Amino acid sequence: MTLSDLFDLSLKGRRDSPALDFEGRTYTFGEIDSRSNRLAQALLARGFSAGDRLCVYLANSIEMIDLYLACLKTGVIFVPINILYKDREISHILSDAEPKAVVAREPLSTSLPVWSPTDLTNEATRFEDLRPLTGLDGDAAAGIIYTSGTTGTSKGAMLTHNNFAANALNLITCWRIRSIDRLLLPLPLFHVHGLGNGLHCWLISGCRMELLERFTWQTAAETFLRFRPTLFFGVPTIYTRLLSLDPAAAREIGSFMRLFVSGSAPLPAAVLEEFRALFGHTILERYGMSETLMNMSNPYIGERRPGTVGLPLPGVSVRLLDPEGKPVPDGETGEVFLRGPNVFGGYWRREEATRDAFDHGWFRTGDLATRSPDGYYTLSGRRSDLIISGGFNIYPREIEEFLLEQPEVAEAAVVAAPDPLRGEVPVAYIVATTAFDPAALESRCREKMASFKIPRKFVRVEGLPRNAMGKIQKHLLHP
Repeated sequence: MTLSDLFDLSLKGRRDSPALDFEGRTYTFGEIDSRSNRLAQALLARGFSAGDRLCVYLANSIEMIDLYLACLKTGVIFVPINILYKDREISHILSDAEPKAVVAREPLSTSLPVWSPTDLTNEATRFEDLRPLTGLDGDAAAGIIYTSGTTGTSKGAMLTHNNFAANALNLITCWRIRSIDRLLLPLPLFHVHGLGNGLHCWLISGCRMELLERFTWQTAAETFLRFRPTLFFGVPTIYTRLLSLDPAAAREIGSFMRLFVSGSAPLPAAVLEEFRALFGHTILERYGMSETLMNMSNPYIGERRPGTVGLPLPGVSVRLLDPEGKPVPDGETGEVFLRGPNVFGGYWRREEATRDAFDHGWFRTGDLATRSPDGYYTLSGRRSDLIISGGFNIYPREIEEFLLEQPEVAEAAVVAAPDPLRGEVPVAYIVATTAFDPAALESRCREKMASFKIPRKFVRVEGLPRNAMGKIQKHLLHP
């Protein structure tokens, strides 16, 4: 069974039901099915066949959904490109993926054919509303998702129909997503958070979705109050912005919302608590990756524990291992290794990188975490972020969480700086709400943390560098 078969629960089973609201227009599931059938025929007429790659460089739009579904229906591998990427980053993906063509609204520096989505859509109307017969199975690649590339050039994670299906069915079950839900989705579809969670949960459950081209916090209240969603997927920066909403509007939004979900970057515990006080909802935090989709989630029913990413999802096995590959006891930090139907098979044309990523069938995430005695996992940063100072291990997130509790600190990132005596020492970059006294901040750190964890310097910055999904790009901070 492929994703198209699962999507037919809605595309065919709820054909006349309102499915998608985008920029003032409503589309039924039947219309979406028909549009993508015709576009699939257009791709075949342009010479595409199963296994070919199509790169798509588009902001959220109905055309992007059409293209994705058309690729699934023909066996063409969908390769989305971050709309914020520039020529150098785009060129790397085009060279690596070797697509037959690129769909974009603007000219690109490439010798490949660059097709206009408007032209494709117009051309597709001339074809019959017929779905191609492909003979695909669930192990066929559905998409190649390129990692953010914060430590070198990005790699393409090959995700199959089965990977995507296992992920979506888990979330629909565990988060109780039903056809009566209304999903407001502000996340970019070039990322697995928007694509693998948002789009797939919408199409399988048959709920109604409003897709935003982008999140705009100035109009957020108006959008919520007009569409009145029950379900919202966001990233921590979005939730931080929503804290600025008028309390009366926040209470009304909370009255019709069922579930707020956060991911793609760690959610500060302080934001969760402030959001609960303002909106009357506890944000559900979960943990996923481009290579694995969703791995863990706080429970829908049960304790949503601040600062944690909850419990492994059904079918996902987790190990926390020390540098020698031995399991660590509860409460101690280890690297997260994963196994399950959600885990990708490897990187596109990167055999060595794929071998390095797996250890006897377990995917090495590079993330560090601890496990509580009752099974909740807490992420403590990336293995590559680990600071070793005078032989002591320092996990930056522990320091960052404390700094975020301070009233004058809006955002914080801790990175390593070279030190001739200790090897490395931590340095904190601070986005402050008001003027702050570094000496006073250091004094408070000394009251709560071991001396080797105290940042040797507190650097005030106007903002922290982030990628499109809100992850802080620490490699761009230079002590």
